[in-house]
Amino acid sequence: MMLSGVPIPRMDTYQPKHYMCRRAVGELVLDGRLDKPFWDQAEWTDKFVDIEGDLRPAPAKDTRVKMLWDDEHFYFGAELWEDQIWATLTERDSVIFYDNDFEIFIDPDGDSHGYYEFEINALNTVWDLLLIKPYRDGGPPLDSWDLKGLKTAVYIDGELNRPEANNRKWSVEVAIPWTSLKECAKEKRAPLPGEFWRVNFSRVEWQAEVVNGNYRKVMDPDTGKPYPEDNWVWSPMGLVNMHYPELWGYVVFADEDDGNDDFALPQDERIKWELRKLYYLQRNYREKNGTFTQDLSLLGWTSDVEVHPEVYAAKRLFQISAATADGTGRWLIREDGNLWEERDMK
Repeated sequence: MMLSGVPIPRMDTYQPKHYMCRRAVGELVLDGRLDKPFWDQAEWTDKFVDIEGDLRPAPAKDTRVKMLWDDEHFYFGAELWEDQIWATLTERDSVIFYDNDFEIFIDPDGDSHGYYEFEINALNTVWDLLLIKPYRDGGPPLDSWDLKGLKTAVYIDGELNRPEANNRKWSVEVAIPWTSLKECAKEKRAPLPGEFWRVNFSRVEWQAEVVNGNYRKVMDPDTGKPYPEDNWVWSPMGLVNMHYPELWGYVVFADEDDGNDDFALPQDERIKWELRKLYYLQRNYREKNGTFTQDLSLLGWTSDVEVHPEVYAAKRLFQISAATADGTGRWLIREDGNLWEERDMK
């Protein structure tokens, strides 16, 4: 497969958001409501921002999320303020973002390959899929894949598909078993206390109007199609594309007695980001010149982190590596964006 150039996000800052995910106490009985004791120990995330971050205005409607975990499940609770609560899709694995929706993205091992996408609308219709690799790297979505044991519920504070109702918000509860997430996880297991996974959330919001008592997407008279949807997220991407897992937030799984909210980005994550920047630059260099390069000075790469990459490059492939923070191994990235660690065998 011929790999093309890739859109480059902002490379001067690397500041994904983080969240301390506490252990759940008790059993969750899903009804879509978040005003119950189960969620009391979970903090809210920051309110969502535009997918491009501060390049675009703040969202007109608030969205925020809570997360918890236990030995069996990863729990999510989302609150979406909304005066137009509507949905049309009722068949599982429909393209749910054609409606207003809430979305979860999970990359357990942070290599940007092998990650999960989940979408849900106000009818509690679900689309769950596994991506072998991002679309930019030629990865097809596996629509036939399902989150076995998934539990979901939606609560409507107002009335669904009733414009005349006093609509305030809709909320979502999701419980995903670790058994469905282990496939792409480190050592094929659930996380341990103190570990983190890469996670992000998206809310798709379409412009809608009321016609003959029903909601309808607002049409652009110049194109005859609906105006583009808004994309609001927890951790901003810097570009209109959720499929850059390296830009998602860090969800840290805290133990029951861990009251520490501090999170310092590990040095290894900064080293991995420098390799990711080189991957963007190599892909675009080849798009322009027909080959990858071993001469990093030709890429315009700059770094605030002390990294000494080793490069192998040919016309159709490259591999770049750098020492891990503790010096006992190396991080490697290749032309299809896969990033992994190799430990020294001594």
